[in-house]
Amino acid sequence: MTVPPARRGYAMPAEWAPHRATWIAWPHHRADWPGKFAAIPWAYAEIVRILSRHERVCILVQDAAMEHRAKGLLRKAAVDLKQVDFFRIPTDRVWTRDSGPIFVKHKDGGRIATHWKFNGWAKYPNHKRDDLVAPRIAKAANVPEYRVVHGRRDVVLEGGAIDVDGRGTLMATEECLLSPVQARNPGLGREGIERVFREVLGITQVIWLGRGIAGDDTHGHIDDLARFVGPGQIVLCEEKNPKDENYVILNENRERLQSARDASGRKVDVIPLPMPAPLLFDGMRLPASYANFYIANNVVIVPTFNDPNDRLALGLLAELFPRHVVVGIHCVDFVWGLGTLHCATQQEPL
Repeated sequence: MTVPPARRGYAMPAEWAPHRATWIAWPHHRADWPGKFAAIPWAYAEIVRILSRHERVCILVQDAAMEHRAKGLLRKAAVDLKQVDFFRIPTDRVWTRDSGPIFVKHKDGGRIATHWKFNGWAKYPNHKRDDLVAPRIAKAANVPEYRVVHGRRDVVLEGGAIDVDGRGTLMATEECLLSPVQARNPGLGREGIERVFREVLGITQVIWLGRGIAGDDTHGHIDDLARFVGPGQIVLCEEKNPKDENYVILNENRERLQSARDASGRKVDVIPLPMPAPLLFDGMRLPASYANFYIANNVVIVPTFNDPNDRLALGLLAELFPRHVVVGIHCVDFVWGLGTLHCATQQEPL
């Protein structure tokens, strides 16, 4: 396949569009949660329990032994295993949002799994198995693969670096995709990456925000910062404490969004989403954010942090998604891995 997907009528759907399945990887890399790993499989069991009531859940496992252990744990958590599929696709880490394929869809129902190079967020050297996840998921899902190349170079992109409205608008941060720090595509530049988005994902308007939140080791992923919740509607994290390091970051991004327009030319409605109080562990600021929610069929799962703002965030998202059940999942231990629910999931559109 050499003709880019968008030239053939494909585009990336919004996350709230109907899903065939959610793809996740079963946790195994203990170094991502030093001292807290024992709690993580149970957090995954809760994710699978909730999602599997609404759509299929496809789980990547390292081998038969891991599949057996995962099934036993899921049974204890009262998961209906008839709604779960297992695939022996080895991973380095569990963040399928970033290593998995980004699916695009044609109006006739056809789908393509776009395969972007994964380089460990331009930071971690152990990413070779994760770099093979996207084509292996494409094969497992029986969906054609499109390898994203610019010139002779594979284009690097993680799913958590972008968010779309399904109508031609994409959000990303300059810190993640244009900075020389943890540079994904040196030399490609703003114009180059926008061209790739246009040809591969069907994007006609990119809204560029500035920096991502404190504690984010990806160097500015959008999915901890701002998310589309409907056409022309964006939730943006809000920090009210002037002494918090996120205060200036989030205010600058709000100013950008207030003057932004989407692909249809309209100004976007910016809805403030509260932030939890700073969450620290072992002296380290963690990227705790309610914006890392995941929209599945008829349900939205939201990270919670034993914080008074948990209920405010859940209430706001329930108002924004009146046709969905909004469920909080405890992520104080989970976020020690420097990601939560959206980072761990990747949707496959129906």
